[in-house]
Amino acid sequence: MQLIKKGKTKDVYALEDGNILLKFKDDATVGEDGRLDPGGNKVGATIQGLGLSSLRISKYYFEKINAAGILTHYIDSDLEAGTMTVRPATIFGKGVEIICRLKATGSFIRRYGDYCTEGQDLDFYVEVSLKDDERGDPMITPDALAMLGIMSRSEYEEVRTLTKQITRIIRDDLKAKGLTLYDIKLEFGRIDGKVALIDEISSGCMRVYKDDQWLHTVELEKYFS
Repeated sequence: MQLIKKGKTKDVYALEDGNILLKFKDDATVGEDGRLDPGGNKVGATIQGLGLSSLRISKYYFEKINAAGILTHYIDSDLEAGTMTVRPATIFGKGVEIICRLKATGSFIRRYGDYCTEGQDLDFYVEVSLKDDERGDPMITPDALAMLGIMSRSEYEEVRTLTKQITRIIRDDLKAKGLTLYDIKLEFGRIDGKVALIDEISSGCMRVYKDDQWLHTVELEKYFS
């Protein structure tokens, strides 16, 4: 097993069989104000049990999404070891993040606050940002994705459609638990030339509320026992 990359919240290893092992960590991202933020670009907190909670929720949703017939990189996971085994995938450019918003919050409010209010309903609004910490994960349009050779127009349309389908699955599941999904950040790549969901699906990638209270991963996990 060879270490490929030490990430913010996961370390990535190459396995001898060609697959990839993700080791979840207890590190959490924060925003510019130093507060916990799923959209943050830097690690600013360590929360005991966070890695296992993230893995448990990721396992739950990847298995549900696989069962829906949507291609993902997920193979299996080992909760005792805190690891997830996935298929190797190529990323778009140096990495892109797909955000699906159901309610206005976070950076959406910071950008468009003159035209909306916190918690305002949004209709599966999809936007894309580049994974680029130095530039603050800049937003990018579908036209720019195609012009810069990051993602073709047909791939963008497929990613957009899949994002809405996946978000709806997660939204409905959380709603059945009495919770509200505000927004979610997904990552996609290519597996054998096909668009596939990759990375993780945890509260570190989404904002979930119980009434007016935001639930971080360890708190959210209580609803998955």
